[in-house]
Amino acid sequence: MPLIDAHFGGFSIFLYLSIHLFAMQYQKNPITVIEQIEKLQSRGLRIDNLGKAAHFLSNISYYRLRAYTYPFQDNKKENKPFKTALSFDDIIALYVFDRQLRLLIFDAIEKIEVSFRTQIIYHYALAHGSHWHLKPELYNNPLYFAEHIASLESEIIRSNETFIKHYKQKYSKPTTPPCWMSLEVSSMGLLSKLFKNLKKDNLKNFVVHYYGLKDVDLFCNWMFCLSILRNTCAHHGRVWNRRLPEIAIPKKTLHPYVHNKQFYTNKTYAVLCNIVYLLNRISPDHLFKVKLIELMKKCPLAQEREMGFPNDWKEEAFWGYEL
Repeated sequence: MPLIDAHFGGFSIFLYLSIHLFAMQYQKNPITVIEQIEKLQSRGLRIDNLGKAAHFLSNISYYRLRAYTYPFQDNKKENKPFKTALSFDDIIALYVFDRQLRLLIFDAIEKIEVSFRTQIIYHYALAHGSHWHLKPELYNNPLYFAEHIASLESEIIRSNETFIKHYKQKYSKPTTPPCWMSLEVSSMGLLSKLFKNLKKDNLKNFVVHYYGLKDVDLFCNWMFCLSILRNTCAHHGRVWNRRLPEIAIPKKTLHPYVHNKQFYTNKTYAVLCNIVYLLNRISPDHLFKVKLIELMKKCPLAQEREMGFPNDWKEEAFWGYEL
């Protein structure tokens, strides 16, 4: 590619030089576990057991733990000193809490995803046949439809499911398996996009009403946000203080919901409220709420606020909190 072109002339030279000559070069070198410990100590983190710290840092990377120390450090200063007195054990306790929370959420979202998938497949198949998902007339945006079906085909090709292989071996038309096979191998994210693009009608309303909601757009927002959180959990990402996509809070619901809705809609608490609401419909005897309440009793470093929990959340009948 020439540096000077007919459209921009010498400006291209300036742009090229700016990008390639003035870009900041990354120069940090890797350091040993012992050096990692020394760096944490120099920043003010108390480490009572060096052997224990070395063991953890040999199995949980320094950079991964950095996400858990970050909120407690003055990151504007070069040495990033700790702003409050903390120990290495405090950080590990927060890391373990986050892991337990992530596993709990992942298990809950699995139940929601399976139910969501079942409801779409069942009702749309009865109304529009085995291959309804391939009918463009059911969708709003034809470009999104083409994109989503192409993504679905890719997921079908990648699938190792026996039922997909059996269909391909036995049937030649249609080349794509029926919805109860195809959508079973779809990711939750793709499923939420496909459902959002479906035209609004009584069938779509019926699926949404099944979950105790009246607003189709709000439900689509919930499924999208849960798909993002599900992927975060699946890839072992941090969830305790993660800023999530804005999740909608319903003004009216068909079943009990939290009364105090004055909380951040991009923090963990908002998503937890909606997860519980859905599980109450899908699996009334679920233990998610009980397990969450027990886990929150052990929440370290007063991180309830960072997760978006309001001060009076324990007083909500929705949670049925027992001290």
